[in-house]
Order: sequence, then structure tokens, then C-alpha cells
Amino acid sequence: MESAGQYDYIIIGAGTAGCVLANRLTRDPNVEVLLLEAGGKDDYIWIHIPVGYLYCIHNPRTDWMYKTQAEAGLNGRSLIYPRGKVLGGSSSINGMIYMRGQSRDYAEWAMLTGDPSWQWEQVLPLFKQSEDHFQGGEFHGVGGEWRVEKQRLSWDILEAFRNAAEQVGIPKTEDFNRGDNEGSSYFEVNQKRGIRWNAAKAFLKPASQRGNLTIMTGCEVQKCRLAKEGDAQICTGVEFIGGGKSWFAEAKRETILAAGAIGSPAILQHSGIGNPSYLQSAGIACKHALPGVGENLQDHLQIRSVFKIRGAKTLNTMTANWWGKAKIGLEFALKQTGPMTMAPSQLGLFTRSDPRQITPNLQYHVQPLSLEKFGDPLHPFPAFTASVCNLRPSSRGYVRVVSADTKAAPLIAPRYLSTEDDKQIAAQSLSLTRRIVAAPALAVFQPEELKPGANYQTEEELVNAAGEIGTTIFHPVGTCKMGQESDATAVVDSEGRVFGVRGLRVADASIMPTITSGNTNSPTLMIAEKVALAIIKAKVSA
Repeated sequence: MESAGQYDYIIIGAGTAGCVLANRLTRDPNVEVLLLEAGGKDDYIWIHIPVGYLYCIHNPRTDWMYKTQAEAGLNGRSLIYPRGKVLGGSSSINGMIYMRGQSRDYAEWAMLTGDPSWQWEQVLPLFKQSEDHFQGGEFHGVGGEWRVEKQRLSWDILEAFRNAAEQVGIPKTEDFNRGDNEGSSYFEVNQKRGIRWNAAKAFLKPASQRGNLTIMTGCEVQKCRLAKEGDAQICTGVEFIGGGKSWFAEAKRETILAAGAIGSPAILQHSGIGNPSYLQSAGIACKHALPGVGENLQDHLQIRSVFKIRGAKTLNTMTANWWGKAKIGLEFALKQTGPMTMAPSQLGLFTRSDPRQITPNLQYHVQPLSLEKFGDPLHPFPAFTASVCNLRPSSRGYVRVVSADTKAAPLIAPRYLSTEDDKQIAAQSLSLTRRIVAAPALAVFQPEELKPGANYQTEEELVNAAGEIGTTIFHPVGTCKMGQESDATAVVDSEGRVFGVRGLRVADASIMPTITSGNTNSPTLMIAEKVALAIIKAKVSA
């Protein structure tokens, strides 16, 4: 095993959180930082063309190619489970939607951690400091690294859906990111003049010019090195494989896991940190018992209703022939506008499944296109898709390694629709979708329900329909839960420090104790900002 050197900080994973951490920690010229990424450089052309997510997801060049276990709630189906394996991580392959969530999300985090600094009023400045918003204003920052822009195209069918939603009581709004996201609006996106703006461009590229950052790609971490110091464990660095060789690197101050909601718990488990019985069954010696590692997995399950229409332009019809595709390509080449700049979803709605909900618990992603499932060709007729997800699912799943072999994919079980509450909300959300589509504003397009189909009517039938058409919207969180030490299921404290292991933190979506009420990428960025501040403060006070 060869030495890769000694560093003040080792960051595992160059996704959204890892890029932010590398940038913030290397601002101090007196520290040396090593950033390890299992994937390669973000030099694949389809990363940067927004619609290229179609070619990056389920592509081994950019995706870990995970799959879930067969899910009982999905009628025995298994899902592809994309996670970015490239500089920028999932920000290089995701839907680019800029979303913070609701103020109540952060109030809950503050309560669960016992740390009031997680309140909305305290985290809002962190969102703003890294933001470069096209408009700015009271709730938005200008001049930061994280570019936020309007989408560069419009669709009559989406405007009609927005009007229909208003007719059934869902108001229009102009900004989802003020702490209350109720209403309908067009999603703002992480793009710069029609090009994807990922975390590698925003944070890592400027940091890479500093002489105190070492970036190693194609390096898969096997485990964190642990040593006994009295009754406590201390993390002294990492072991990894890269370029066909085995390496180790030493951390003088801290090792920070930023490998995401799947990668971070898997690395902890391979390091001997986790539930002793699960580790034993995988053939791994338990060095530090933390039963919560890999538990508490939460995700947004999107239920994709598809409606066939007449008399409206959709992406289905625009791409139906070679001439239409050529026009789309030419528009992007000349102006960086049009369908090639599309995020997967353009129109968003936040609303409530029923009156007992204190704040919106449903999110719609509405698209001027339709297909059978991800990766399939678009339908040959005009149609739109109205996907709806339960923002605060009560179902909880897990991520568990299956053997000591780090190349073996972990077992991923989201356990969708495993609670009665989630089932009820799924049925209610499908009924609400039908109410919106039946409103007068859409009548001119004569919508006809294609999926799940009008034959599903009772609550039981609608739950079954949700199991047939539901799929992940790629928001796994929670598997290294942040909480108080008295909580036996918590893995890290409110500053990302792993309970019982000195010199080891986690700073990514895995530490969310509960999932945010919306897309999860930018909240992950904020988490990295906050943990970076804690790391810098710890160094100063040392």
C-alpha cells in the first residue's frame, strides 16, 4: 500500500457537498486538502447540455448504476437509482432545479438536533452567500458561485395547467424559495446562459487554482482508518484504490465524508462503523457501534400521471421527425435556447393533499412530454406528464453493505408506500391531479388519461396505481442522521461530527434528519457551507 501523503483535511467525494467543502477549506492557504473522487472529470459533453441528463443517468461513465431492492410498495418492482459518479456528483446529472424547501423543514432540524442555528432565519444567509441569482432581492444573493437563472423556453400546455391549478384553488406565485413555497410557478434552474452549472464549475474549478488542494479522480475509498485512543476511536485517514494501486492518506485534522446518502453510510459500514449485527452478517468486524448508520433512508416517490392531448405543441411532437430534431439542435447551437436547455421539469406546484396539512405536502413536476418509463422513447402523440410526490413521506428505508468487498453494490431499500399515511396521500394526490386536469383551462386540449388510467377509482385501486407508476425522483437523504447524542438512531451531531469517532465528520444529504420539502441539491450545498464553517471554527479554537 502506497502513501498518498499527509493532509490537514481529507474530503471523500467531489459531489455538491465535496466541491463546496474543498472551496471553503482551501481559502486558508495554511491548510492542505485532499479531495478524493471515485468518478472521472466532468468533461463529458452531455453533462453540460441540460437535456443531456438523459445520456448521463444510467451511464457508467457518470452514474454509480445503483438499483433498489424489489419494493413491495411498488408491486414488486425494482428501480434504477442514479447517483453521480463524476466531478460535481449528482449536480452533474440531476434536474438542475434550484429549491430550498420550507422554513418548517429547518425548524424541525433545529428541534431534532437541539441546535437553533438550523432555523430558517439562520440558514437563509448561507443559501444567499453562495447564490448568484439572476434577479437578486431580499431573499436572494448576487455574486456567489451558485448561478440561478430562469428557464429559456415556454409551453402553452404548461401555462394552461397552471391556470387549471388556479381554478381548483392553487394560487400562482413568483418565488418558491422564500420559506413558503405554496403555489405554482416555473422552476428556476442552476444554469448559466442555457448551460448546466454544476458544483464542479461553481466551486471546484476556482479552488483547483489554489496550490493547497490536491484532487485525485478515479479513486474509490475502501474505508476510513480508525485507531484507538483510550476508550475513544479516532479517524487517522483513509484507504483507497486508484490507478490499479492501493493507497492510504493521513489526515492531521479531520476526514470529511461527502459521498452522499448511499456512499457515506456504505463507507462508514466498510470502516466497521454501524450496526454490529449487520456488519457481522456482511463479514465486517465492528470497530464502533452506531446502529443508525444506513437507516432512516427517505426519498420522494413521484407518481407520474400521463395525459394525451390535442391541439398543443409538446416535445413529443417536436421530436417526431428528423427535421424537428434538427431545428432543436440548431436553436441550441446558435442561441442556447429551446428544448435542449430543458430541465426535466419546467412547471412546479406546491399544495396540500388535504386540509390537515399545515404547509404544502405535495410537489408537482409538470412536463410537456411523456414516455413509458425513463430511458424509453417519447410517445408518438402529443401528451404531458404531471408527476406528484409526497414531500414528507413517513416511510423509512435503509442502505446496507452486503459484504466486505467494497466493489459490491450496497443493498438499497427505500420501502416506498410502506405506511398507511403514505398510501392515503398517494391516493389523494392522484385524485387531485384529476381535479386539476378536469378544470376548464385545460378543456380546449381535450386531455385523456393514459396513465394510470380511468379504471383506477377507489382508494385501494389508486394506491395500487401509485405502485404501478411510481418512481424515484432521485432525492435520497437521511442515512447518517443528524441528531442529539441521546438519540440512539443519530449518527452525527449538529456540526456533522460522527458520534464516538474523533476527527471524522459527514457533510452531505445523508445527515438530513428529515427530507426537505422540495428538491434536495441546494439544501445539500447549504449543509456543506454550514459544516465548513464549523470545521474552520474548530481549527481556530484548537
